[in-house]
Amino acid sequence: MSVFEMYFQLGFAHIADLAGYDHILFIITLCSVYFLPRWKELLVLITAFTLGHTLTLALATLNILNISSSVIEFLIPLTILITALSNIFIKDSESSKKLHYFKYAATLFFGLIHGLGFSNYLRMLLGQESDLFLPLLSFNIGLEVGQIFIVSVLMLASVLFTFRFKTPQREWNLVFSGSGLGVSLVLLIERFPGLFS
Repeated sequence: MSVFEMYFQLGFAHIADLAGYDHILFIITLCSVYFLPRWKELLVLITAFTLGHTLTLALATLNILNISSSVIEFLIPLTILITALSNIFIKDSESSKKLHYFKYAATLFFGLIHGLGFSNYLRMLLGQESDLFLPLLSFNIGLEVGQIFIVSVLMLASVLFTFRFKTPQREWNLVFSGSGLGVSLVLLIERFPGLFS
């Protein structure tokens, strides 16, 4: 197996690993207000998240940026909480271009935080690798393919439920955003003491 294949598979497995469900939960919460007709807006949003975590994944893995893992582990569920709350309380009728630009900027910032979370895992994997470029690139591509897979499954499920079973879009959003809200609160409470240790 080549270096590219190995790190690609590790990147895909890391984002799709149910044990590290906080990243999956963020993506699902982020996408829960978007449906197939709005795929372009969703694409821009996912791209913003990708740009954010690609940048900090590279900086942190190369030891240019170093932030305490306990702080990162606390900030990740905070990004889920903020996203869930905005999904629940901001209705589509209130949407505007300025709001969308703000959402893209916030998602880019949240991507920076998630990239730091990915980097802790990748740093452990790299060990004594002499050339970091190819492992870093292939790991990131694996993450992206995994992320696209999660978004695609969610979009297919939304089409099935909203069009086939006539589930109102607002209820679909409330189920996933409410779940994101509840789980993120539990994670924040669990991880809060770690900030002071």
